[in-house]
Amino acid sequence: MKTMFASLPEIEEQRAESGKSYREFLRVPAMSAGLYVLPAGGADRQKPHREDEIYYVVRGRARFQAGAEDREVSAGSVIFVAAEVGHRFYDIAEELAVLVIFAPAET
Repeated sequence: MKTMFASLPEIEEQRAESGKSYREFLRVPAMSAGLYVLPAGGADRQKPHREDEIYYVVRGRARFQAGAEDREVSAGSVIFVAAEVGHRFYDIAEELAVLVIFAPAET
């Protein structure tokens, strides 16, 4: 794959149709990317990943804990989490939509 174009509304629609909270939309050996959506009051059940990760909060409000760090996040927040560090979103006040980028691609 040399180029890929996508729109957030398309990705959100595909994710909603799947009935899952996460929709991967890009995968190459060096990275993968997806959209993660959690409802207000929902629970984030993810476990530490073997890959480094970047989150970009598209919309919503929640708290985020990674290791000893704990912060409020909202639209525009950018978060880096190193591989193997435990992390989660919690106290989700408004539906949370987050672009997730793994490097290398999530296994």
